[in-house]
Amino acid sequence: MTNSGLLYEGKAKKMFETDDPNVLRVEYLDQVTALNGARKDITTGKAILNNQITAFIFEQFKQKNIQTHFIKKISKNEQLVEKLEIIPLEVVIRNSSAGSFAKRLAVLEGQPLEFPVLEFYYKDDSLNDPIINDDHVKILKIATEQEIATIKREGHIINQALITLFKEIGIRLIDFKVEFGRRKDGSILLADEITPDTCRLWDEKTNAHLDKDVYRKNIGEIVPVYQEVLDRLENTFY
Repeated sequence: MTNSGLLYEGKAKKMFETDDPNVLRVEYLDQVTALNGARKDITTGKAILNNQITAFIFEQFKQKNIQTHFIKKISKNEQLVEKLEIIPLEVVIRNSSAGSFAKRLAVLEGQPLEFPVLEFYYKDDSLNDPIINDDHVKILKIATEQEIATIKREGHIINQALITLFKEIGIRLIDFKVEFGRRKDGSILLADEITPDTCRLWDEKTNAHLDKDVYRKNIGEIVPVYQEVLDRLENTFY
């Protein structure tokens, strides 16, 4: 499969067309950002780890019949994915209070929530990715009512699968962000990535951060933390 032109460049990866119109090549980047890109650094090794972690989790999802755009890993920092029409929503599911949720609602960080809280954020950097509700999603023609229901259902299925997966390796899933895309037939499936960039992961015994908060809060180095997550996954499931 040959590569074509650059289709998209984001904060954490680049997307390239291939000679198959239904397949894209994803190249993970060593760039790490915070504050919606206002803070930015290069961290050598991050790309390889995020590619491997995403591939591992999506392969686990395949075994659980959770559909994703992932096809296969093709190098240390690259993978092939199915080309989808990405829905401009960040779907956040929170199992415990942290981050903006804790600040907005004055709920103690780390406090478990009575049930998983699902939030929508409009994916638009120029608007700073504002939080929106179902009616906003429909008014903006982002998704139909039926699609919203599908996204919510799949989001909660993914949450339970991740809770189980991370519990096996002694990690507490605080919250996470996912994105979804449409196939040409209108079906919706999981896209983007699942990594310590997009999840808050705390060690079950120590509450140590095993995610990008070590960068956001200047409390540690990214690569050793992400490597710890990958090592636990591989040592437990391989």
